[in-house]
Amino acid sequence: MITSAAGIISLLDEEEPQLKEFALHKLDTIVNDFWAEISGSVDKIEVLYEDETFRSRSFAALVASKVFYHLGAFEESLNYALGAGDLFSVTDDSEYVETIIAKCIDHYTKLRVENAELPEDEEKKSIDPRLEGIVNKMFLRCLDDHKYKQAIGIALETRRLDIFEKTILESTDVSGLLAYSLKVCMSLMQNKKFRNEVLRVLVKLYMNLEKPDFINVCQCLIFLDDPQAVSDILEKLVKEDNLLMAYQICFDLYESASQQFLSSVIQNLHTVGTPIPAVPGSTNTGTVPTSDKDSDTMETDEKAGSSPAGKPADTKDEPKDQNAKMIKILSGEMAIELHLQFLIRNNNTDLMILKNTKDAVRNSVCHTATVIANSFMHTGTTSDQFLRENLEWLARATNWAKFTATASLGVIHKGHEKEALQLMATYLPKDTSPGSAYQEGGGLYALGLIHANHGGDIIDYLLSQLKNASNDIVRHGGALGLGLAALGTARQDVYDLLKSNLYQDDAVTGEAAGLALGLVMLGSKSAQAIEDMVGYAQETQHEKILRGLAVGIAMVMYGRMEEADALIESLCRDKDPILRRSGMYTVGMAYCGSGNNKAIRRLLHVAVSDVNDDVRRAAVESIGFILFRTPEQCPSVVSLLSESYNPHVRCGAAMALGICCAGTGNKEAINLLEPMTNDPVNYVRQGALIASALIMIQQTEVTCPKVNQFRQLYAKVINDKHDDVMAKFGAILAQGILDAGGSPNTAAAGLSASVTEREIERACGSAPRDLIPLGD
Repeated sequence: MITSAAGIISLLDEEEPQLKEFALHKLDTIVNDFWAEISGSVDKIEVLYEDETFRSRSFAALVASKVFYHLGAFEESLNYALGAGDLFSVTDDSEYVETIIAKCIDHYTKLRVENAELPEDEEKKSIDPRLEGIVNKMFLRCLDDHKYKQAIGIALETRRLDIFEKTILESTDVSGLLAYSLKVCMSLMQNKKFRNEVLRVLVKLYMNLEKPDFINVCQCLIFLDDPQAVSDILEKLVKEDNLLMAYQICFDLYESASQQFLSSVIQNLHTVGTPIPAVPGSTNTGTVPTSDKDSDTMETDEKAGSSPAGKPADTKDEPKDQNAKMIKILSGEMAIELHLQFLIRNNNTDLMILKNTKDAVRNSVCHTATVIANSFMHTGTTSDQFLRENLEWLARATNWAKFTATASLGVIHKGHEKEALQLMATYLPKDTSPGSAYQEGGGLYALGLIHANHGGDIIDYLLSQLKNASNDIVRHGGALGLGLAALGTARQDVYDLLKSNLYQDDAVTGEAAGLALGLVMLGSKSAQAIEDMVGYAQETQHEKILRGLAVGIAMVMYGRMEEADALIESLCRDKDPILRRSGMYTVGMAYCGSGNNKAIRRLLHVAVSDVNDDVRRAAVESIGFILFRTPEQCPSVVSLLSESYNPHVRCGAAMALGICCAGTGNKEAINLLEPMTNDPVNYVRQGALIASALIMIQQTEVTCPKVNQFRQLYAKVINDKHDDVMAKFGAILAQGILDAGGSPNTAAAGLSASVTEREIERACGSAPRDLIPLGD
C-alpha cells in the first residue's frame, strides 16, 4: 500500500522520457488520494506538457488537470483537460469528469452567447476547437444514452441549432420532443431574437412530419408575426378539403393572435378567395355597418341583420365560400357570441351581497365602489337588474361618479356587440341636444369596453366621435374607448388622432390619450410612438398627462424583452419619479411572463433603493407581471418585501401576489396577505383585500378553504362604520372580483405555455389600478 507519492514524483526529475512517462501513469492512478502532495510539484508536470518534444505531453496535461481540480482552480483544470485531448473521456462516471464537463459547457455557452449578441459588423471571438470537441462529445453521449431532453437543453443554452434539430430528428418520440421544445422555447428562453430562430426551426420540423402539425405551426407563426404564412396554411387546408382543421386553427388564432395579426390574415384571405358577399349578422365585428356611420342607421341595420345570440343562422344565410366561414371565425364573432351565451346561462350572482353593501355604504367613494363591484359581478352577463332596481340610488352619482356608472354598463355588456349602440344610445353624444358630458364620456368608454380587443367598425364610430367632441370629459371617455377597441392594432389613423388630442395639453384629455396611445400601439415597439410619447412626457407640466403616458409607454414595449432594455435604462435614469415609475412598468410589460432573472434583479434593486415611494411600489408590482407563468415562485420572491417598513412596498407586494397568483388559490400567497389585511396603513389593507380576491377567484371551499373566511372579512370591513374609506373601497371591489362574471370567470394573468391574446387583455387589465381609472 502506497503511503507517499514522493518516490514517484522524484522520477519526474529523471533524464529518461520513459521514466517520466511511467511516473505520470502512476501519478494518474493515485492523484485522487495524494493530490495535496503532488500539487507541490505541479510545475514540473506543467513543464512536461509545454515540452512539444515530450511524447506523453497530453498525459501530463490530464494529471495537471486533476491536480488543479482538487485545488479548486477549475479554470486551469479545464485548460489542461482540453490539452489532454482524447485522454479526457466524457464517458467516465467520476466527479472530476462531471465537474469539468459542466465548466466546459458553461464556458462554451458564455462564448457562444457573447458571439451571438455581438453586432454583425463586430468580429466574433474565436472558440477553441478542443472546447467545442468536448461539447460535441457530450451531445453524442446524450444521444447514445437516449437523454434527448438533456441534449435539447444544452443545445438551446449553447445556441447550437444544428444539434437541436439533429436531436429531435434522431429521437424515438419526435412529436413529444417537439412539444417539449416548444414549451421550453416559450417559457424559458430569455432572448427574443434567438427564440425566433428556434421557432423557425420548429416550424420546419413540424411541417416535415409525416402528418404536419398545423396547429402548433400556426402558434409558432403567431410569435414570429408571420400572418402570410398562416394564410397560406389555411388556403392549403381548404384546397385539401381539410376544413375542420382549418376552422380549428381559425378558432385558435382568434384566441392567441392580436387584432393586427388577425386583420392581416383576414386581408390575405380576402385577396386569395372569391369576392365575399355580405353575411347577415356578421358583416362586421363591431356592430357598425360599413356603409353607414350614423348611430340611427346603425341600430336599424343591426336589428335587421342579427340573429338571436347562440342560435345558428338560417342555411340560406350561410356563406358559400369557405374563406368567408374562416373570416367569420377569425373575426371573433362566433367565439364572442358563444362566450356571451355561456355567461348569460351561468349567471349565479348573489344580489343580496350587493344589496347589503349598498345599504351599508354612506359616502360617494363607496357608492362608486359598489357600482364597479356590480359591473365586475355581472361582467358579460348583460344583466343590469341591480341597477334597474336601484335607479334612485344610482342617480346619486354625479360628475366622475356618473362617468364611472355609465362606463360600468360596458363591463356588464362586454361582448354584446350586436346591440351595443342600441343599448348605449341613451348615453352617447347626440347632435340634437347636448347631454351630460360625464354621461356621454362614460358611454363612449363603455362602447370601448364592450368591444375591447375586438373593435372592428366600432373603431370608426369612436374615431368620428372623438374628432367631433368639444368637451374634455367626452374626449377622455372617447380616447379610452378608442384605445380599448383598437387594442394592439397599431392603426396609424387612430394613433394620429390620439396624438393630436395628447398635444392639446389638456390634463383630462391628455391623461386618457397617453394611456390610449399605449393600448393602440401595444407590443409594437414603434420607435416613432416611443419618441413622441417620451418626448412629450419630458415637456408637459401636467402630472395627469405624465401618469397616463407612464403606463402607455410601458404598453408599447409589451413582450419585447431585451429590445426594450435601452428605453428602460433611459427611463430609470430620469430625474422625474413618474418617468422612473414608467421604467418599472416597462420592465414588467416587456418581460411579462418571461421570469427573466435580470429583470427581476433590477426591480428588486429599485424596490429597496429608489428615493420615491411610488417608484418602489411600481417596481414590486411589476414582479407580479414577470412571474405570472410561474405563480408558485412569487410568494418566495416578495415575502420579505411584504414585511418591509415602507407601506408602499408592502402594498406593491400585495398587488404583485394578486396579479401573479390570480385564480390559483395559492396558499403561500394567501398566508402572506392575511396579516396585511390588518395592516395599520389603510392603502396596504386595500391592496391586500383586492389581491386576496384576485387569488381566490373561481375557488371553492374545497380548493381553497379560506374563501369563506375572506368573504366574511369583506362584509365585516364594509359594515364597520368606523373603518377607513380606503379599506372599505378595497373590500367592496374584492367582493365584486370574487364573484366576477356571475361566478364562472377567472382573472388569471395566464397559466398556459404561450401568451395568448386573452392573456394580453388580462395583462393590460391588471396594469396599475391607480393609473387606469374608470373615471378620475
